Amino acid sequence: MAESPYKISIPDDLIDRLHRKLELATLPDELDGAGWDYGVPLADVKRLVARWSSGYDWRHHEAQINAALPQFTRPIDVDGHGTLTIHYVHQKSAVAGAIPLLFVHGWPGSFLEARKIVPMLSEKSGDHPSFHVVVLGLPGYGFSEGASKPGFKMPQYAEVGVKLMRSLGYEEFVTQGGDWGSLITRKIAHLYGGKHSKAWHSNIVFRMPPTGDTQPELTPKEQAGLARTEWLRNKGSGYSAEQSTQPQTLGYALADSPVGLLAWIYEKLVNWTDSYPWTDDEVLTWVSIFWFSRDGPAASLRIYFETMASIAEVFQADSMPTIPLGVSLFPRDLMVFPKSWPQAMGNIVFEHEHDGGGHFAAYEKPNELVDDLRQMFGRGGPAFGVVSGRSGYE
Repeated sequence: MAESPYKISIPDDLIDRLHRKLELATLPDELDGAGWDYGVPLADVKRLVARWSSGYDWRHHEAQINAALPQFTRPIDVDGHGTLTIHYVHQKSAVAGAIPLLFVHGWPGSFLEARKIVPMLSEKSGDHPSFHVVVLGLPGYGFSEGASKPGFKMPQYAEVGVKLMRSLGYEEFVTQGGDWGSLITRKIAHLYGGKHSKAWHSNIVFRMPPTGDTQPELTPKEQAGLARTEWLRNKGSGYSAEQSTQPQTLGYALADSPVGLLAWIYEKLVNWTDSYPWTDDEVLTWVSIFWFSRDGPAASLRIYFETMASIAEVFQADSMPTIPLGVSLFPRDLMVFPKSWPQAMGNIVFEHEHDGGGHFAAYEKPNELVDDLRQMFGRGGPAFGVVSGRSGYE
């Protein structure tokens, strides 16, 4: 199970092919004054396509990513699915007793989500704990090989994460994730908690409506959170319905049209964040990772089909993890539930509500997320010393 150093190096012919496709793009019309009501505005797409076609330098951003993130690939055997070549980031701290931390992203993210927090978490300091950071590129995302047959579900994603950490010599570790990463790390905590996964951190808390005739009175903040959740259900969940029922059909459009892929992801980057000031090059780099991905953008959709039909199983009472759980809550995430509702996550020992931030916490609010992890696992924190022999300090 040898590790191989990895540098992103997209062949010139694929970059040229992207440019040819962009030059031949046909864009739809738009209603006067439509704004964002009908989806991504035409002016935004025109501007981004023009930049992507001429002006955006992929080689520059490719080199920046390679310089910033130590990347590797490794074959991982997955029960029933053979061997997959998994891409990951592994940033070791200079602190020998640093805490091994596995970061797991979601959709439409990639390993790139952790770009800002990797150097912060791994830095050496006597004031806060340090971490050996491993960023898992989920199978079918970025430069990780995806499954070639049906049935790759939540336990398989969890299996990949745990086998990766153990192959790196981390028999005990902690995890962090949002979006699908939250559910995958919850499954890791359920299946491997105590022995390998010693604690976990999530930037979302799933809660269930209370039963009975008496309903708790909601605070203004809780009402705003429910309104955000209702917006997702009524105005922002079409993508999930298609990806969880007919991902292959959608995949043809995303794999063939860079403009279609751009609009599909850009919509989420804007709508799912808290007025994050995206630059055009940030957006295009994010989307380019999908366009140039090993298995193509359609592969990233299949997690919805494989897991959504059985999503209730993830929250069954007998699957509730007992290891320590920390949560960071951001008001513009997709689902923001009242704190007075019963939570369905696990043994919460740390909780911090932030005043701003949305769905991509590691990218939008890296300082806040890192500070929460330091508080949770640092001296005096509720999960201090959970990893045997690794306090995070020298």
